[in-house]
Amino acid sequence: MSNNKTKTTAENLEARFDAGEDVSRYIDWDSARRPGLEPRRVNVDFPSWVVEALDRQADRLGVTRQALIKLWIAERLEKAA
Repeated sequence: MSNNKTKTTAENLEARFDAGEDVSRYIDWDSARRPGLEPRRVNVDFPSWVVEALDRQADRLGVTRQALIKLWIAERLEKAA
């Protein structure tokens, strides 16, 4: 993607966005970040029966084991909050 993005001020960008204008030409999507949502790697060891049960559930839902674990942990954390 090109780095030749149109320049503007934050205030101008916000006003254009609030007015419903497409502001994508002002954004360098290659360097865009989502603060606080950067992935961090965590290693967890499970007994084989847990991995097998996770795989069965993941297959049933049509998702990967990793996606299932992330979903279940996120759901549990939301309930606990």
